[in-house]
Amino acid sequence: MSHDREKILVVDDEPGTVSALETILGDDYLVFSAETGAGAWQILQEEEITVALVDLKLPDLEGLEILSRLRAKNFETELVMITGKGSVDTAVEAMRRGAYDYLLKPLAGARIKEIVAKALEKYRLQVANLALRSQIKELTHYEELIGQSEVMREVYRLIEAVAKTDSTILITGESGTGKELVARAIHRRSNRSAQAFVATNCSALPSDILENEMFGHEKGAFTGALMEKPGCFEQADHGTMFFDEIGEMPYELQAKLLRALEERKFRRLGGRKEISVDVRIISATNCDVRAAVREKILREDLFYRLAVVEIELPPLRERLSDLATLAENFLKRYAEKNSKKITGVSREAFELLSRHNWPGNVRELRNVVERAVILCTGRMITPLDLPKYFHHAEPANTLTVPLGTTVEDAERLLIMRTLESHHNNKTRAAETLGISLKTLHNKLERYREETPG
Repeated sequence: MSHDREKILVVDDEPGTVSALETILGDDYLVFSAETGAGAWQILQEEEITVALVDLKLPDLEGLEILSRLRAKNFETELVMITGKGSVDTAVEAMRRGAYDYLLKPLAGARIKEIVAKALEKYRLQVANLALRSQIKELTHYEELIGQSEVMREVYRLIEAVAKTDSTILITGESGTGKELVARAIHRRSNRSAQAFVATNCSALPSDILENEMFGHEKGAFTGALMEKPGCFEQADHGTMFFDEIGEMPYELQAKLLRALEERKFRRLGGRKEISVDVRIISATNCDVRAAVREKILREDLFYRLAVVEIELPPLRERLSDLATLAENFLKRYAEKNSKKITGVSREAFELLSRHNWPGNVRELRNVVERAVILCTGRMITPLDLPKYFHHAEPANTLTVPLGTTVEDAERLLIMRTLESHHNNKTRAAETLGISLKTLHNKLERYREETPG
């Protein structure tokens, strides 16, 4: 008998039941058996049992007691309870306490094999997750992401879990948290890693240009279209398409994107032929997507299509335990780039960094460290190398409006300055201004139309 097979334990005080289970499972698994609870517990401590089939009523230890001991010892063994019809309620209670399932006597061979196979699958998944948690626990870097805090380790685990699938991913988080880095990490860990990663920023382009960027155009589709141009979907065929700031995509264009996602085909601008593509979609946004759906800024059907799996990136202020690792990494990078021999950050300078709220998140930290490296004349970054606003307990958040300014212009100035202070996070800016996200979007769209060029 091969000893590299999965180990199964069957426990029942009826020898006939034990013998039947050994016969049913013996061809596929290495089967251990016991007729008492004490004997079963001895085997569970000595052998790496994957699945245990345990009679609810045993002469010494009951099945529920064995289950309690397994969970108290953090054993990963999956337990299936064996019971008669009169004890179904107790078996259901066992499932509430962590048993995988229960079997009713008389036992049916096909049902036994099905339950054991599914319990074994769950066991393997749990063991794999434990190994992954142990591996990730030691990481300070994951692809281009940096951090060892629990919230970042959870992000790493999610990336590992979804990377090999083709599920659409929605990455949420404030500006500067590293959403595109997460998207690239997913791509690099996926089965599509050898193919293209194509990124498009939905907030950077007007609707007509963004549509052309996504789907491309045929020759003569519009004035100036002197030759055909493939869009991002074609460029990303068999690879990954990343839509940054998806919440900023014009509403009318969202329907065309949804159709392309559902049918996996589209037409170029001015084209008649439908082009089929195989693209994995990852999106990102810094807005409150559910508020955007409620206020008809983001289509609800598109949201559910994009957010099969949602990954939320924490702001830097919620993972300050990573601050030192991040600062050290950026310091090393920019010291080498600028050929400077800087060994670290002084205690006083680091205290200032630690007290800062980091509205711009990791991107702001990176820029602050790069600036400090450029200005530093010694071996250590000091408070003098940091921007002036780090030296004030509360940075000035004031707005001066000259006399003679119209109410409309003052409102525009207030909105744009508030948006700037929140690093273009429209959800937070709308909350500060006391207006809805949709109202803010409408005002920004009007300002864009009124601005020449």
